[in-house]
Amino acid sequence: MRPVVIPLLERLGRAALRSRGVGARFVETPLGRVYVYDGRGKGALPTVVLLHGMGASATPFAPLVARLLPHVRRIVAPDYPGHGFSSEPSAAVTPEALFDAMTIALDGLLDEPAIVVGNSLGGALALHYAIKRPDRVAGVVLLSPAGARSTEDEWRAIVASFDLRSRSDVMAFLGRAYHRVPLVAHLIAHEFADATMNRRAVRQIIAGATNDPAHDPAALSALRMPLLLVWGRSERLLPESHFDYYRDALPAHAILERPEGLGHVPQADSPRWVAERILAFARAGEART
Repeated sequence: MRPVVIPLLERLGRAALRSRGVGARFVETPLGRVYVYDGRGKGALPTVVLLHGMGASATPFAPLVARLLPHVRRIVAPDYPGHGFSSEPSAAVTPEALFDAMTIALDGLLDEPAIVVGNSLGGALALHYAIKRPDRVAGVVLLSPAGARSTEDEWRAIVASFDLRSRSDVMAFLGRAYHRVPLVAHLIAHEFADATMNRRAVRQIIAGATNDPAHDPAALSALRMPLLLVWGRSERLLPESHFDYYRDALPAHAILERPEGLGHVPQADSPRWVAERILAFARAGEART
């Protein structure tokens, strides 16, 4: 197995977070050591947990972290096993094993109920944690969450989109992920596949994934904490049926929004908009409390 090479952009992002006083450490899980950014904020709003998508890492949350830190008490942003700066997993990474390992990691990290923000796979993980640990979750923000049921054709198309074998495959994937592909994506396209979707843990997650919903719809409808679902109008990686699934499965008090100019990774398309929306959601939750 080839050694994992951390891209320069990832290392620069880590340096930028450190320059803002965001610390980092490793946390032990059943799947190995998980790298976690842990920053103390200057505000009074609750701790915010940031959960990234499959093949991604916590480092690209840096612009979002910079906007949240002045307003919240703390930010926690882990890399999943075999992602980012985390260790390569000590066992096979199935979606279920990943969710269980990250639940254990968050249990050890959180000292107060947190607002859990999840993008894509991170959205499915955020819902898993809210179902398993409702007393530890003050609210959930879902950014194009994965984990819904698809038709068989939709499922095959989703799985195929993660099979990146050439630069053209990478650019097609990024075109589906972003509202507008950023210039830097063209500069890192040559290393994107090996640093993300072609890592061993990611391929194991894809191989172990099924078309079954990640969560029992009854468990989703029973959630009592505040919920916000953001599904951008430029979402092209996941089908519209996934939004419909969550619209029907989430409880009636969940807020559903369809903003323009945001794709599958809204925190990259507009970190300012996402930060302001998270803060407004957090303030509304504090007011209700």
